Amino acid sequence: MAAQSISPRRAVLTLGATQTIGYACSSYLPASLAGSMSQAIGTSTAFVFGAFSGALLIHAFVGPAAGRSVDRSGARLPLSAASIILALGLAGMAVSQAPWHLALAWLVVGLGMALGLYDIAFAGLVGWFGLDARRSITGVTLIAGFASTIAWPLTAWMDHEIGWRGACLVWAAANLLICLPLHLTLPRDAPAAVAPPEVPGSSAPENPAPVALQMVLLATALSVMSGIGSIMGAHLPPLLMAMGASAAAAVAAGMLVGPAQVAARFAEFVLVRRIHPLNSGRAAVVAFPIGAGLLLALGPVAAAPFAILYGAGNGLFTIVRGTLPLALFGALNYGGRLGSLNVPARLVGAVAPLLFALALARSVELALGVLIAASVLAFGCLLLLRRPD
Repeated sequence: MAAQSISPRRAVLTLGATQTIGYACSSYLPASLAGSMSQAIGTSTAFVFGAFSGALLIHAFVGPAAGRSVDRSGARLPLSAASIILALGLAGMAVSQAPWHLALAWLVVGLGMALGLYDIAFAGLVGWFGLDARRSITGVTLIAGFASTIAWPLTAWMDHEIGWRGACLVWAAANLLICLPLHLTLPRDAPAAVAPPEVPGSSAPENPAPVALQMVLLATALSVMSGIGSIMGAHLPPLLMAMGASAAAAVAAGMLVGPAQVAARFAEFVLVRRIHPLNSGRAAVVAFPIGAGLLLALGPVAAAPFAILYGAGNGLFTIVRGTLPLALFGALNYGGRLGSLNVPARLVGAVAPLLFALALARSVELALGVLIAASVLAFGCLLLLRRPD
């Protein structure tokens, strides 16, 4: 059995470290380097975010096939391949001399994201540990919650000291010298959860219609939260500055996101056997509109509370998007199902940063209002979901 070839603790430590680096060098890169990239290459910041959106589209379209491959053969190969592909994409950015060079490099990074970020890590954990994977999923996100706290200031510092090209090369080296060796220590075995035993609430009901409805409701909530996460990952400091915060205050507030994510994930880790993922998801979704409402009402004085509430909600929902499908639909074909659920989420996440940038240029209040309304929609979808009997 694959679950016997690696302990939960080692799996969590290994994937926690590699996911931290994976997110730092991909999802959190544009917020720190988009300005420097656009100036050096002779294009606009919007173009850089558009190229990043292209990477997210690649992530969306490749995700289901990557998840199905984990269901069949385990996570070791795609995760190892992702380390190499991310390094190639980042090196391509470092040597880019024209906008199309940079766009192509981002597409390569998008392929690495599809093969190496949370969905594949979660599917690997479910393959190794079956329905007992919830605690391990929480543990991985607990460690990787520091990605934004590390990535934003560290990448900005490297941009200042060695330039954005040097920063890209450092992250490329981290993938080859840290992530790849760690991924190669993972089990070669086929997943243990290909055909799990029947447990209450884990198998599909006889009538497929409720399952289809559950999938639609969950996919809608995932899409909204993915869009918000993608927007905040790329635009949190500029958003706070648009609300009147100074650059230093915006960066300081942004650095609170990581600790808030970790705190929420630690609470989930401690209470994992007491709280159903559906209740965790509902709590996660309401955090953002509360924080955004405070920001609109109080202005820049609420920058820190907004960042904390966003971070806590986003950190908790990151776990939920891995554990709730497991709780609702079981471990069978988990990787493929998770990949399919996240296709609309990736599509929304791909276009959301660019659309938000355009909306932010027109009206910061309107842009935040739309996000609040979307959060309410996601909360309604989670209220309509039902727990398995």
